[in-house]
Amino acid sequence: MADIKMLDPADRGLSAGYMMWYRFSRNPAAVIGTLILLSVVILAVFAPWLTPYPKHVGTIVDFKARHLPPDASHWFGTDKAGRDIFSRTVFGLRVSLLLVLGVLGISVPVGTVLGLIAGYFGGWTERLISGLTNVMLAMPPLVMALAVSNLLEPTLMNAMIAITLLWWTWHARLIYSVSKFIASEDYIEAARLAGAGPLHILFREILPNCVAVISVKTTLDAAFVILFGATLSFLGFGVKPPTPDLGSMVADGRQFMPGFWWEVLCPGAAVLYVTLGFNLLGDGLRDMFDVEG
Repeated sequence: MADIKMLDPADRGLSAGYMMWYRFSRNPAAVIGTLILLSVVILAVFAPWLTPYPKHVGTIVDFKARHLPPDASHWFGTDKAGRDIFSRTVFGLRVSLLLVLGVLGISVPVGTVLGLIAGYFGGWTERLISGLTNVMLAMPPLVMALAVSNLLEPTLMNAMIAITLLWWTWHARLIYSVSKFIASEDYIEAARLAGAGPLHILFREILPNCVAVISVKTTLDAAFVILFGATLSFLGFGVKPPTPDLGSMVADGRQFMPGFWWEVLCPGAAVLYVTLGFNLLGDGLRDMFDVEG
């Protein structure tokens, strides 16, 4: 009996979309990252209904329940005010996701547009945007974020502002390099000769070819934004108490180490969990789009 040869999807003439999904689904890390992020989103969205003590995100104090270790009633134990750490950690994940949406929702479009303009037009436009980007990149990110946060009241909105002022530069630099290369392609010159305007070329010809790198960069950046926001809160420049934030929860619990270790370990593990999910998903998208780097 003749052997049956299983053809790879690439040999079957299948669509590019199916090929990308095939590469993604064959990556176990990417699937795990997707499942992690789905669980985080579900917890964050339905936090008031999924947490056992939703009122503990406020200023409630229960001195009889201070520093209780993890048990059936309090899965992650309680903090110095007797509040349930699991409930506050879940709501802290919601704050982290809001921070990601706010920062990347502004910095990605701004950086992408500036990068497209600099890469396509060149000349003084390129020098101006590249010069501004280089100046911003020359500043230590954490130092600048701390300076901005120190001038403003510690709130979620101001933490977004402090991080956004820095984050658009990396996207502008990336899209500039990609769009500058694409702008020299023959089909761009053909579109120009055919009468296509700059807006058409930028957003209908060049931008679609940048979607892959933007998607990968944005996903990986989400993990760094969460770490950056947690660092600001840990240092006292992030979200203002009593709003639960993973960084401030770690800062509050470190003074009781090592006796009450769960007050640091549990919110710290939540930071690791969500950042791991974004990193694994970013690696999967990079394989799916076949992006180098």
